[in-house]
Amino acid sequence: MEIITALGLIAGALTTFSFVPQVLKTWKFKETRDISLLMYIIFFTGILLWFTYGILIKNTPIIIANGISLVLVFIVLMLKIRYG
Repeated sequence: MEIITALGLIAGALTTFSFVPQVLKTWKFKETRDISLLMYIIFFTGILLWFTYGILIKNTPIIIANGISLVLVFIVLMLKIRYG
């Protein structure tokens, strides 16, 4: 594995998994009052575009990191919509 690919995978893992505590907390307490719906909609859209970009250029770190982030952000977004 190239050093640049490894760097991309590590960076992607760190930024992606930074959402796990938010997902777990939101899921556990079902409290989303302090989460901005607009911010998560914009962020979800940005991640979706990064994911699409990664697929188009066939870049594994971008695809993996943004694919997982897309799922995590989608979960928080759905919880925000459900619990307001």
